[in-house]
Order: sequence, then structure tokens, then C-alpha cells
Amino acid sequence: MSNNSNTIPTGDQSGNIPTPDLTLYELQKPFVEPMLRMCRFTNTALDVLFYDVGKFSAAMLARGSTIDTRERSNSAQVSKPPLEHLDLSAITNPEGSILVIDADAPPYVTRFDSMAEFLEHANGPDGATLRTISITGVGSSALGSAAFAWNASVALGEPVAAVVPGYGLADVVPQALGGWFGFGMHDWLQSTTQNFLAAAAPSLAQIGKQLARTTPGRAMAPSGAPVFRHGSAASDDLHAVLEQAPQITRVVGHSKGSLAIANALRSLPSERTEELSVLTFGCVVTEELEHRNYAQYLGLFDPLGILNSWGHRPEKRLLSHHSTNTLIPLSMPAAELVKRTVATAE
Repeated sequence: MSNNSNTIPTGDQSGNIPTPDLTLYELQKPFVEPMLRMCRFTNTALDVLFYDVGKFSAAMLARGSTIDTRERSNSAQVSKPPLEHLDLSAITNPEGSILVIDADAPPYVTRFDSMAEFLEHANGPDGATLRTISITGVGSSALGSAAFAWNASVALGEPVAAVVPGYGLADVVPQALGGWFGFGMHDWLQSTTQNFLAAAAPSLAQIGKQLARTTPGRAMAPSGAPVFRHGSAASDDLHAVLEQAPQITRVVGHSKGSLAIANALRSLPSERTEELSVLTFGCVVTEELEHRNYAQYLGLFDPLGILNSWGHRPEKRLLSHHSTNTLIPLSMPAAELVKRTVATAE
């Protein structure tokens, strides 16, 4: 009788049924990445509403730079523009990055696609004045992250790092289920989905996690795909920076970025956290640090922030809503509040 290649395997002589090759069921990157880029673009649209993107763009234009969000191949021939182009092609890139924003010195925005390269910069002579890191919520796109960090840099008169977390399939699931609400459930869904993908479809688990894969000491599944140790990609990225860049002593967050801060701080040693100050907008987190060096702001007309604060009280209530976009009336003046808070602390 001839061998039929379509016969379902019934096991070896020991009776064990062989494990199917799960990679046969995985979607390939060319099919998944365009979908993630579309989601990232949607998040960017949200960030235009909630962050000072207009003011940031105008400030860059006044300094002779335009924001360029187009993807270009290395071989593309581009004529020299009359203005310098600020590369924010990460606006749709799902892989994540770290941006260093300096409102006082060109090139104003420096982008690091590798966590290891950023840490080398932060711990070297060029990072001597880098003492603050920020993280946004809502869309957490490159454009919104840059605009929020720009506000902080203007207020402080020094560079500010901005975390742009990677965006993979594990991030799509909680967002599709209404990821703005229930931050604890959001992190649980994200972490659980990433763990499942890391075990069942490792190539899918790695899409959108380039920044995570370049983090020294990163937790990996046996398949080699990254998994989350602190609830989400954003928390893991922030934890790595705070753990390995000791000169950073100030953390600024907005919306669900505030939760990422709380998660990232929990497993840091006490000798590290006693140096840190935490400043949050639009979401109040539990003040778990022993020295309680927190300044938290919440708007009176911010139902999203009030819901996700779970009854925690801010240091200051503002006559504002959730947005920090100064072009919108009654927005939260992030730059002014950062400047006032730091001046009071000093």
C-alpha cells in the first residue's frame, strides 16, 4: 500500500502523538505589520487631540525644522529641503523607540530605536543633563510623546526622554475591548495575550517589540519572544531605564502612562526609588514610595481620569479636562505645572 502524505500522524512506536508545528498556523509579518501601522496611526490621531502637537510643530518650524513622518528607504534620493526635517517616521512604526527632546539645543529631537543605544547615551557624557523621563497614555504615539516631552523640556530648561512603547498584537486586544478603561484589566489582558503569543506563535509575539528585544536583561519566553514582567511594554521599558540610568530622578506621566510609572516603580530597590520624584496628570496612582515625593494633578472635568484613579486623591484639582493640548480651552497646562512643581520642590 502506498504512503499517503495527507494521513494524520498517529504517533511513534511509544504511542506518543507528535506536537504539531505551530509555526504553520502563524501569520507572517507582511500581513500583520500593516494592520499594526494602521492602529498606530489611529493612536497618533488621538494624541493630536490630547497633547500639544500643534504648539510643538509650530516651535519646531520656528527653529527651522519640519516634522517628517514619511518612511524612506536608505537608498532613496531626496533633494535637500529648505528646512531641516525632523524624522518622526516612528509615528506609524510599531516597534517602539526612545526620544530625547531638548527644546534649547539642536537637533531638538534625537531618536533611539535600541534601548541599549539609549542607555549608552544616557550614561555617557552626552546624557549628563538628562534627569527626566516622560511617558504618555491614550495613543502613546511618537508624535504625542514628543509633544508631551517638549512641554516638560521647555518648563525645565533641560532635555527630557520620552518612552514610545512598542505596539504589537498584545496591545491590539485590550484596545479593541475599550482599553482606555480599567487600567488593571488592560495590563492583565496585554500581558496574558503576549505570554500566549510567546508560547504559541513566537514570530507574532516579536512584531512590534524591537525596542523590548534590545533591552539588557529583558525577560524572554523559552521561544525567544519577549514577555512582560511589569504588566505592559511601557512599564517594562520604563523600568529598564530607571534601573540602568541612575541619573534620571524625575518621572512625568499622563493618563495611562501614570499607571505604567506605578508598575515600573514597584520592583525597583528602595535605594533607587528614594531618589525619584513622580509627577502625574490625568490619572492619580497609589503613592507607594516611602518618601511619597509625588505631585499629581486631576481635572474637575476629566471623567476618564477620575474613573481610572480609583478614588485616589490628587495633590491638586484643576479647572480642566483630560487634554494637555493648549489650543483647546480648559486644557491641562502641563508645561506650567511642571515648572511650578519643580520650583516648589526646590
